[in-house]
Amino acid sequence: MGVAALALTLSACSGTKPRQKLAYEERPVEALYNTGYQRLQSKRWNDAIDYFQEVERQHPYSEWARRAILMQVYAYYQNSSYNEAIAAADRFIALFPGNPSASYAFYMKAVCNFERIVDVGRDQGYAEAALAGLRDVERRYPNTAFATDARVKIDMVNDQLAGKEMAVGRFYQRNSQPIGALNRYKAVIENPAFQRTSHTPEALYRLVELNMQLGLRDEAVRNAAVLGHNFPGSQWYTDAFALLTDGAQGAESMQAPEAKKSWISRLNPFDRD
Repeated sequence: MGVAALALTLSACSGTKPRQKLAYEERPVEALYNTGYQRLQSKRWNDAIDYFQEVERQHPYSEWARRAILMQVYAYYQNSSYNEAIAAADRFIALFPGNPSASYAFYMKAVCNFERIVDVGRDQGYAEAALAGLRDVERRYPNTAFATDARVKIDMVNDQLAGKEMAVGRFYQRNSQPIGALNRYKAVIENPAFQRTSHTPEALYRLVELNMQLGLRDEAVRNAAVLGHNFPGSQWYTDAFALLTDGAQGAESMQAPEAKKSWISRLNPFDRD
């Protein structure tokens, strides 16, 4: 299929050199779309977007226009223009809510937020938006490859959000605010979505640590019992064991995990196993 070249024009602008814009010129839809696709393959994202927008503008009711919107989503995403990618995905969903390709649009909305997740020391708005979007994909399209990838990313986002709770908890703990720290650590171990993250053993240890500092030994023992039951071989359990025994049984802290579990079970009045 032949591809006709479109004329290019420069918009006048003082200072910085303006980006070339497509001048309006009617062309066959196949020519517009294929040229956009070629630009996409060449990683000329902005040029590709221009051509796909022309497809949508000149042939709004064609099958090509539907495809062109999805191509814009992808090109915007590759160009790190995440807000624009989300806007294009929303437009596709609004126009074609029942189309099978709507699954891709929902997925890309979630991924655009996922890509912008920042470190735990900063606001986690993008992480929360990504989590909501990924769960939506999993719910709407459970048997698709998008849902499979969404589940992996959901675990990653939950680990990120649990890490945020831990970072805030440590901050409170360092600044002698034990109640605030306790609440953050409890949020990690009481949230089913966070219980499978890498932060759970530390959260349990921190509860042992804080409760011992507050003189709440029984509560510390209960937390240590949970830690020993679920993470018997972890360094966090070894540290909790040493903390509870106050070094008096340092040699026993090197016992095998099962022995340590039995010891902590004897200390825990609520453990009947």
